[in-house]
Order: sequence, then C-alpha cells, then structure tokens
Amino acid sequence: MANTNTAQMNDFFGHPRGLSTLFFTELWERFSYYGMRALLVLFMTAEAIGDNPGLGFGVAEAAAIYGLYTFFVYVLSLPGGWIADNLWGQRKAVFVGGCIIAAGHFSMAVPTTTFFFIGLALIVIGTGLLKPNVSTMVGDLYPEGGARRDAGFSIFYMGINFGAILGPLLCGLLGEGYNWHYGFTLAGFGMVLGLISYKIGGKYLGTAGDLKIDDSEEVLKKRSKIFYAVVSVIGAAVVILGFLVSSGAISLALTTIAQNLGLVAVVITFAFFAYIIFFGGHNKEEKKRLGVIFWLFILAALFWSGFEQAGSSLNLFAADLTDRSAGPSTFLGGFGAILLSLFFAIPLAYYSYKTFKRDDLWSIAKYAVVFSSVGIVAFLYWVFSQIGAGWEIPASTLQLINPTFIVIFAPLFGMLWTWLASRNANPSIPVKFGLGLLGLAAGFFVLAWGSANASSTNLVSPAWLIVTYFLHTVGELCLSPVGLSSMTKLAPKSRVGQMMGIWFVAAALGNLIAGLVAGQLENLAPSGLFQTVAFIIGGGGIVALLAARPVRKLMGDIE
Repeated sequence: MANTNTAQMNDFFGHPRGLSTLFFTELWERFSYYGMRALLVLFMTAEAIGDNPGLGFGVAEAAAIYGLYTFFVYVLSLPGGWIADNLWGQRKAVFVGGCIIAAGHFSMAVPTTTFFFIGLALIVIGTGLLKPNVSTMVGDLYPEGGARRDAGFSIFYMGINFGAILGPLLCGLLGEGYNWHYGFTLAGFGMVLGLISYKIGGKYLGTAGDLKIDDSEEVLKKRSKIFYAVVSVIGAAVVILGFLVSSGAISLALTTIAQNLGLVAVVITFAFFAYIIFFGGHNKEEKKRLGVIFWLFILAALFWSGFEQAGSSLNLFAADLTDRSAGPSTFLGGFGAILLSLFFAIPLAYYSYKTFKRDDLWSIAKYAVVFSSVGIVAFLYWVFSQIGAGWEIPASTLQLINPTFIVIFAPLFGMLWTWLASRNANPSIPVKFGLGLLGLAAGFFVLAWGSANASSTNLVSPAWLIVTYFLHTVGELCLSPVGLSSMTKLAPKSRVGQMMGIWFVAAALGNLIAGLVAGQLENLAPSGLFQTVAFIIGGGGIVALLAARPVRKLMGDIE
C-alpha cells in the first residue's frame, strides 16, 4: 500500500495524484468502449464479402444485438457494484473488469461470428465490473467531500469525454477505413493502456477502493463460494442456450428476445416501485419522493431511448445518407496543411510551455500535456493532408461530435445553472428533465427534415447531423447531470443504493428500446422514423413540463 503522503499529494492540477490514475484508466476504457461502439452496427450490417467484409446482418437484427449489448452493459453495473462492495473491493473489481474488457476486444479481432459474440459478452461483463466502481473510487479520494470533490468529478468526467472523442476517431479511421478487426484490436490496446496506467498509478490511490466491510474471513469465503457457484450456473445456462439457438434446436429471434426482455424489465421495475411505495415501511413524505423518482425513471428511460440511437440509427444515417466527402483542396494539398497545423501548434506550444514551467504539477502530468499537444498537431496535419488529396470521412468518426460538444458546453451549462441559482431562477429537477426531452426531440425533428429527401443518390450535408447532435447534447446537459444527483437527494437513506441502481436500469431500458426502434429502419424510411421518435419524445417533454409544478410539490424541500 502506498504511504499516506504519496497518496495525498495534490499535484495533479491541484487534486490528489490518485485522480490522475483513475482519469487515465477511465479515459482509455471509454476509448475502447466508444471506439468499438462506433463500429458495432456498421460492422454487423456491412456486406459479408468485399475488401472489408462485415457480418451481413439485416438492420433489425443488428439493431437488436446493439440494444441487447448496451442493455446488459448498464444492467450488469448492479451486480458489478455488489461484487465490489461485498467480495473484492473496487480496486480489484476495476482491474479484473479491465482485463475482461481487453479480452473481449481482442476476441472481436478474430474474424469469426462465434468470437464476435464471445467478445461482446466479455465486454459486457468487464464493463459491469469496471464502470460503477472506478467512479466510486474517485469519491474515496475526497473523504472531506464538498466543492473540491465536485471539481474532482468534473475533471474525471472530462477524461470520460476525451476517451469518447478519441475512440470513434481512431478506431473508426482504422476499422472502417482499413479493416473492422483492426479497429476492434485498437480498442483492445486502448484498454491495455488503461490497465497499465492503473497498475503503475495504483500506489497513489491510498486506501481508495479497498474492501471496507467488517465480515470475518470465514463469512467472506462462504459468500465467495456461493457467488462463484451462481455465476457458474448462469454462465453454463447462457452457453447452452446460445448453442441451442445457434444450432437451430430452439427458434428464437433476437428481436423477440429484446422485446421480451424489455417487457420483463418494465414489469419488474413497476412491481418494485409498487412494493416499496405501498409496503416498504416508508412515511408519507418518503412515499411522495419515491413517486417522484418513479416519474423521473420513466422520463429518463424515454430520453435514453432516443439519445442512444446515436450508435445505431444515426450511425446508419451517417453511413448511408450523408455526404462525408471532404476535398480535394488545392490549398490543403500544398502548404495549406502546414500553415493550418502551425495555427493550432502555436497556442498548444505556448500552453505546453506554461504547463511545463509550473512547479506544483506532477512531472508525468507535464509530459502528458506535451506529448498530447504534439500528437494533436501531427494528427491535424494528417487530416488536412487527407482533405487536400480528397477524403471520405468514416461514418463512425462522426460519433465524436456529441462528446466534443460535451467538453465545450458542459462548463458553460454549469455556469448557467449557478448564475440562475444566484437569481432564484434555477429550473427545478422536473423542469430540467422536460427541457432535456424537448432538446432531444428538437434534434430528431431536424434530422427528420434533413432526411426527407435523402437517398443513396442524393446524400445530405453532415451539417444536419452536427445540428442534431448539438441539440441532443443540450438535452443531455439538462437531464443527465442532475439524474444521479436527484436519485441521491430524493431516496430514503435506506434505499440510496437501490435508487442509484434504478438510474442504471432506466439507462439500460432506454438503450434496449433504442435498439428496437432503430431496427425499424429496415422497413421504414428514416424521415418517418425520426419524425415519429421526435413526436413521442417531444410529447413526453411537454407532459413533463406540464407536470413539473405538482411533481415539484411532492419533492418537499429538496432542491
């Protein structure tokens, strides 16, 4: 274990050095996740023959697989958190999860359908272990809590979005431009870099992520045996079911599985809320707030059912109906690429110099800034040169638009809410949820308009997608940041963990529905699909705003 002084050194931009460990671990994990996600539907729907063959699946089947995959990524965060809290501690859970994720990406690098599905299953399991627990460790670095902890989470959140930018950019260029399996391999190497960073920086984490329970060794061993037995039975059942379905012994369509799974999730969630509200032993005030959580759960699931189509229907729209050609350009083909690169290089060089001269920064952080700046300039020169010669931008690369907007606008929204709060005009939580839905709906209306006359011979400008992603980002920044916070504020003290889990279930259900909705592109024109989604989500946003005042009254003194 690291000594206390080392663990508490505040030289990562004024924060504990351990934050850098978790920052880069999560950056590379998100790099691998979003890099692979950007390729997933495109790979499955690509022709099974040709220079860069895919799986040749239909849109409905591919979208159902995508929905099931993203559903389980979120749902398995619940047992992943339990394992960390009761068996391993967060530190071990994050490392084991990262190893499983890397194995999953490398499995997908093998060009067979069997290894593709094995890879997806491994990534789901690994992400369930890593995702919830690395965030918990960030909180452990700030036992004092307060504004400094919030600032630490803001820095950590930027790492998530930097990874979400780099993943689609680099994995998309390699996978879609050269070979799908090269892209999956690069995602795997990204996770390996995260694991290396995690192990090297582990000494700066102090006691963050250690197992914190008072149970005896005997109780732990007994619990572990039961856990591994249950996991073995479930794993064997999944393998047997997969074999029976693939061999044709059981006829079960993936879309049917996804629909039934969604129905089961809805029924269980409704039954759970009915039980805890009417039979959970809570007082009148707590029951009201649980009712508010239930309402926010419905709105969140509706929001994610539209927003998470970024990797499915919006990705397919980018691939099939968007003009992604850039160049050729005489200017960029000559000295223009060098001149534009220098335009970015000068401020980056100045920023790197000022950072390197600081005495209060960890040396590794200084070198990371310098090498990142060099890498950015080199990459920009390559992009400008490609455009100069004439280049078709990979569709998967457009997946980086949303996280780029998040990096730009998240601080601005934070300042906006603070400014409004200082004037007693900060919208309530139910109003922000309604605004988030309306922002999402506006994005789909824009895309419905843009796709009205689009066809394979009449491609539309990428500006339609850029505006759509901007509006979706505005919606996300209204709803997502307050979501988890509202769960912790509104939940009774005895059910905070369960309500955090409910938020993950809302995201999981939304992802599953998003996949099923995107599958309708097989039989429905994009404009019709996007318009329908816009009306449904927009209607939900209007209802949310109309219900905001009575819902606000149920919240009591919770802000």
